[in-house]
Amino acid sequence: MLGKNQHVTPKDGMWQVKGAGNSRATSIHQTQQQAIKAAQSIAKNQKSELFIHNREGQIRERNSYGNDPYPPKG
Repeated sequence: MLGKNQHVTPKDGMWQVKGAGNSRATSIHQTQQQAIKAAQSIAKNQKSELFIHNREGQIRERNSYGNDPYPPKG
């Protein structure tokens, strides 16, 4: 079973990691980079997707750690 997608979003001048559908942040960080590292770890463990938002709240990047339907051949 796949876990919840993780979102890195701005919050009160900081950056939060939040699971999709959760009302509360999983963690809050000083920098976006710290939040991304934390979210990547969760997304990898849960085999879910990571959505990185910019300061305006728009998605700027998306990474999948789940079962890729088109894995690289090799």
